[in-house]
Amino acid sequence: MASTCSQPRRPFGSCYNCGKLGHFANQCNEPKKVNNPSARPVQLNAIVLEDVVLEDCYKKTITFSVPSQPTQEIQCFIPRKPLTTGILNHLETKSSDLLLNQIPIVNSFEDVFEKITQLPPKREIEFSIDLEPGARPISVTPYRMAPKELKELQTQIKELLSLGFIRPSASSWGAPVLFVKKKDGSLRLCIDYRQLNKVTIKNKYPLPRIDDLFDQLRGAQIFSKIDLRSGYHQLLVKEGDIAKTAFNTRYGQYEWLVMSFGLTNAPAIFMDLMNRVFSPFLDQFIIVFIDDILIYSKTKEDHEKHLEAALQVLRAHKLYAKFEKCDFWQSQVKFLGHVVSHRGIAMDPAKIESVMEWKAPTSPTEVRSFLGLAGYYRRFIEGFSKIALPMTKLTRKNVIYIWDDNCEQAFQQLKEKLTTAPSSHNSRKWSPLCHLQRCVISRTWLCSYAKWESGCVRVPTTEAA
Repeated sequence: MASTCSQPRRPFGSCYNCGKLGHFANQCNEPKKVNNPSARPVQLNAIVLEDVVLEDCYKKTITFSVPSQPTQEIQCFIPRKPLTTGILNHLETKSSDLLLNQIPIVNSFEDVFEKITQLPPKREIEFSIDLEPGARPISVTPYRMAPKELKELQTQIKELLSLGFIRPSASSWGAPVLFVKKKDGSLRLCIDYRQLNKVTIKNKYPLPRIDDLFDQLRGAQIFSKIDLRSGYHQLLVKEGDIAKTAFNTRYGQYEWLVMSFGLTNAPAIFMDLMNRVFSPFLDQFIIVFIDDILIYSKTKEDHEKHLEAALQVLRAHKLYAKFEKCDFWQSQVKFLGHVVSHRGIAMDPAKIESVMEWKAPTSPTEVRSFLGLAGYYRRFIEGFSKIALPMTKLTRKNVIYIWDDNCEQAFQQLKEKLTTAPSSHNSRKWSPLCHLQRCVISRTWLCSYAKWESGCVRVPTTEAA
């Protein structure tokens, strides 16, 4: 839905934050505004099933009505994109950004969202690297880099040194570095610890199953998601293991004082830390997966208490979150590649789009990549292993790679199943939404969220059976 912006155009050369001339946004003394979708008042958060008056799959339209608003109709020319999630379509009217101090409860914890300017405190656990017996130090020559990457490398090394996260090293260990482009075009510094990881004893601390985490959300209506700010960098490395984290660059050798990305045991050890920190509240109103935290509640009053408790824990343990990546007081949030709402768990539409655009694999490696992504959502697909079997066989050892008709059929069937799967619900009751027989015959993408059952399209409801 298009809207006309009534805001005056910002003068050329003015501050992006406050709109005044004479300085840039990074020099602005005014409170920082953030482009946080969760911090904007939403006029119409989503089209949910109760709002739908008529869904015509032949015309590819949805008619819906919201109290105190006129009936509206959407024409979906390419309905696959807006209608592959459990919530039919996310329609948000943009308004002015809110400041952190304008969000209930959160405004009392501004210190939790500050930038990290120093080393983290000593915690009850530290990151350690235990080596297999007989392992010797391994040092790898630095990779070649383009001039742009070298300039970025200098910048990031200076920043890490200023924060105290790294220091110059003379270690007999050394891993090469490389850059990976982020979605926004910026470069992320990565360290290739593959050789060190090969001789590291693996930490067997269990990571929680995604299905088990989501099972705790039954009955939840309000959600807040907290993403820690460079979570791994908020845990110190054990003094005796610092030298093992060394990395080689054109500008010298450095070693980490905080836990680095790419180390094999980093997820397990950080998961251990988070479980200890939030242990009193786990599976009551908080679920945690490494550095992602989800607070869920049945009522607004409960959510006030739950959100405050979570932020109190972060403050007490001096763990910092990144406000721009957090969502507060939401009826639905994206969490661990899923869309979580009071209606249940649905697949992230962005992930579904990636599946639909995936071309037929040409090697066992590409088959593994596709099955890895598709397998993440296997809870939504009945008989996943059986459908994927022709493709799975191609990943086995001593099997000649031949992409035949069976593989192509399995490939296309998995893509179809992923894009037409209903959300995961805790109730068993179903209610009819679209009664058009032609809809069942054509099986258009408009009903991609519906369940096909006995010639009638049915959509899950949250009512008790």
